[in-house]
Amino acid sequence: MKRETERAERRKELGREGESAAGLAGTLCQAEEGAKVCLRGSVHALRPFGEITFLILRRGQSFIQCVWEEGKEPLPESGDGEEEGQRKAPLRHLKEETAVEITGTVREEPRAIHGRELRVSEVRVLSQPAEPMPLCINKGRLKASLETRLNLRSITLRNPYEAARFRIQEGLVWGFRQYLHEQGFTEIFTPKLISKGAEGGANIFSLAYFGQKAELAQSPQFYKQAMVGVYDRVFEIGPVFRAEKHNTVRHLNEYVSMDFEMGYIDGFEDIMEMETGALKAMFALLAKEYGEELDRLQVKLPQIGRIPRVRFDEAKDLAARAAGRPVSRTGDLGPEEEQQIGKYFQEKEGSDFVFVTHYPSRKRPFYAMDDPQEPGVTLSFDLLFRGLEVTTGGQRIHDYGRMMQKLAAREMDPQELESYLMIFRYGMPPHGGLGIGLERLTMKLLGEDNVRETSLYPRDVKRLTP
Repeated sequence: MKRETERAERRKELGREGESAAGLAGTLCQAEEGAKVCLRGSVHALRPFGEITFLILRRGQSFIQCVWEEGKEPLPESGDGEEEGQRKAPLRHLKEETAVEITGTVREEPRAIHGRELRVSEVRVLSQPAEPMPLCINKGRLKASLETRLNLRSITLRNPYEAARFRIQEGLVWGFRQYLHEQGFTEIFTPKLISKGAEGGANIFSLAYFGQKAELAQSPQFYKQAMVGVYDRVFEIGPVFRAEKHNTVRHLNEYVSMDFEMGYIDGFEDIMEMETGALKAMFALLAKEYGEELDRLQVKLPQIGRIPRVRFDEAKDLAARAAGRPVSRTGDLGPEEEQQIGKYFQEKEGSDFVFVTHYPSRKRPFYAMDDPQEPGVTLSFDLLFRGLEVTTGGQRIHDYGRMMQKLAAREMDPQELESYLMIFRYGMPPHGGLGIGLERLTMKLLGEDNVRETSLYPRDVKRLTP
């Protein structure tokens, strides 16, 4: 207890009290000018200029400028186990990414990062890298190829531009979660090892599970529908897996899906309205809390009013006219068609978003509700953001009899879906929901060309490491 008290007093004396919560910049800016503070971080950059050397200290995504003058230069005091020669090395010879504890005096300096700097009096080395950095991470945006950056992902993310992408992604998730909590949703956590995929088809990762066949979940669809019967409104943010052999700039084999499902809806339009509200809240939170990252990446947030809507068949015609070619009668939109539709509504209505509704039943999952006024068409939608599909959603079948008819029409075996069908046998309200691809949403928001840029550790047909 005595030791803990002494440590707390020492932290307070050195100005390290509250350091973690405030970050380096916060601690420096909150201290009075002339105050003595002690901060810990990594050497992000060293820049000698004649008799003065500047050290940029980094901790997380917080940076401060530290300065010392020749002749007044302190010698670094190493941690335990360092060689004698290392203890006496001049500060300017510290390696980048060395973890240090720096004690100094706070001084006003308009040219510094935050209008303040730390005049160094003592430095203690906490740890040193064993090898030099494989590439320079402190010179603005990295010039290395995407493959190089992904191979060295854990290192390249120390670059503030690379790391800012995922701070913004965090903000999107935070805004989504916060808004849905305010709307009465309950957050759930569903299994990713399952016995039967929700979407069906061939894009399933199969694996052995103690003598049984198992799959990695393509979505939390069955579980979130079941939980509508329990909590009414539910959401989940988690990984989903698709064994698609695509090697494109828009596909991943594992991605983060932001899902919600809600009961007692009047129609699938309720789902679109809820998503519109969520997107507004997400971008509002980014504007309020993530200004530094938005500025660093020069991101312009979209303005959302009422998101325009267009039926699938009309969207196909529109895309064909824009491209000057015959209408493609496939049951889905191709990448070029999505781009044409997105461009059209951006130019016509100034909207970066557009809902495409009433997709053909043959291309939607079996649980999608058919339009009672128009057989063969579903009460479903996709949301396009700047010409890329980022959301799929719609109203679900909630009547047991209709569900059995749909399964029979598709020649599906009800026995394989027994635990799912149970919820409808014992009553379910009208409901619907959606899934948003987090990486795709981030990709289009940041203006990136490849979805791998916005996946922390992407998994695609060729990549399982790092």
